Amino acid sequence: MTRREQVFQQPAKTRDGARDQQGPAGPDLTSTLKRLYAEKRWDQIAQLAPVSPTSPAELDYYRGMALARLERWQEAKEAFESGRRKEPSDKRFPLELAGVAFKQKHYSEAKTDLERALHLDPRDRYAVDFLATIYFLEGNLEAALVYWNRIDKPAIDEVKTDPQLRVDPVLLDRAFAFSPASVLRLDDLRTTQARIERLGIFPRYRFELSAKEDEKFDVRFRSKERNGWGSSKAQALLSLLRGVPYQTIYPEWYNLRHSATNFLSLARWDAEKRRAFAELSGPLARNPKWRYRFSADARDENWDLSTTLYGSGSPPSGLKVRNVEAGAGIESVESGRWSWRTGLDLSDREFGNLGPTTSQSRPFFTDGFALKYGAGLDAHVLRIPTKRLTLDSGASGQLGKMLVHSFDPFAKVESTVTAHWLPESRGDDYETTARFRAGKTFGQTPLDELFILGLERDNDLWLRAHIGTRAGRKGSAPLGRDYILFNWDTDKRIYENGFVQVKLGPFLDSGRAYDASQSFGSKVWLWDGGGQLKARILGGPSVVFCYGKDLRSGHNAFYVTVSRN
Repeated sequence: MTRREQVFQQPAKTRDGARDQQGPAGPDLTSTLKRLYAEKRWDQIAQLAPVSPTSPAELDYYRGMALARLERWQEAKEAFESGRRKEPSDKRFPLELAGVAFKQKHYSEAKTDLERALHLDPRDRYAVDFLATIYFLEGNLEAALVYWNRIDKPAIDEVKTDPQLRVDPVLLDRAFAFSPASVLRLDDLRTTQARIERLGIFPRYRFELSAKEDEKFDVRFRSKERNGWGSSKAQALLSLLRGVPYQTIYPEWYNLRHSATNFLSLARWDAEKRRAFAELSGPLARNPKWRYRFSADARDENWDLSTTLYGSGSPPSGLKVRNVEAGAGIESVESGRWSWRTGLDLSDREFGNLGPTTSQSRPFFTDGFALKYGAGLDAHVLRIPTKRLTLDSGASGQLGKMLVHSFDPFAKVESTVTAHWLPESRGDDYETTARFRAGKTFGQTPLDELFILGLERDNDLWLRAHIGTRAGRKGSAPLGRDYILFNWDTDKRIYENGFVQVKLGPFLDSGRAYDASQSFGSKVWLWDGGGQLKARILGGPSVVFCYGKDLRSGHNAFYVTVSRN
């Protein structure tokens, strides 16, 4: 039995200095029960204390404590429930009910009772510590810190990493917003998590607390670190070749010179949509708060607009789009609550095999250079660790100009609100995500700056029953200057071993694309439903198998893609 469990068995009277209650049983019986309790004569207390709706709550209390010592849990619970009904403002009864539930490993019930006790006395240190410990035992560290921080706990003794990492120790130390010989605060943990994620070299990690004898804790950072091509030949090949089914490879190199500098790239040789992309990013001045980015992207694509371009006598079905773009940016993690980013991009685009166009649609196919400035802000709007619920938001904007005479500047704004919920007290079964996104464009924009609602490997605005390509050519999904999109999905873990993890669940998508020029847009509101299966292999990339049905037209869509780790 641990010291913490022993504390949970101490009678609440030693913490609260409860007064005696006089009733029909008289003061003599109460005094006798107190004496017997001090002598630890549990059986006699259980026999003497009456079971009566008219007896004082104090007698129910001692009866319940004795029965709990005898591990007669159901009878103890009934005694404490009886006392709570008689004295609903006495916090001892929900506290002891929580102890009974805890000993039976009914953690959800124990948490409910402790919340009742804290409603009666929000400053009760025992209840706060008890509730925090339950969340800690369930693996919900953030919820535990919500309560522990009320009483200036937990005190950190040492901060350790497991296993030992290759990343620069100075960089990693600066990523930690907490330190030894201090109290681990929830805000500091969240800031640390945000910085760790921005390093981009820890696909999976967690912070653990290890209790020590002096009521202090060691913080252990357990992680899987990306280095080079991969931690093994099998994993490196799996990452590199994960896109081969759709004629793509992903050369990637992580943690260059142990500095969390990462090189990401892709090469696609699909004859309909060739692409080469590369990005180099890393921390500025060995400070994980700041991160720079340099990127280059070249595309040579064929588009089919025969079903998505309106108001033209013969929409192009073999449109050629070539675009070369280079950019640089910087981002900052201000805290665990919010971060921002900004950047500048220069591009050169060319349209070919266009055919006749109307005056309304012609600006979409303007050749030439374009300069674009972008900025974004991400914020955590709401976090309820006790419910494992988060609500995040993001906003971004771009201001661009085709460097062509008489072409007006254009601007794009987007906003996102994402709710994420893990309904189980531990694990990720029935993981549920709901996301609302909206975007609007002002001024004239080239074709490849329009929003696309559909399944396409270069697009993340998914309507999962609308394939974004026709015969391999882009342009078949709804396009527009403005859009509204809602995505919801739930994942149930159905299988897991040391090699593969499989999740399965339904989804629902809804949205619409708009265009003021009437050249593009979805015309009607779209609804897609279906299911998806996600398989993660060797702890690496996830293969996603998706089936969607267009609830308006009845068309079916099957799609397979592979995500990063």
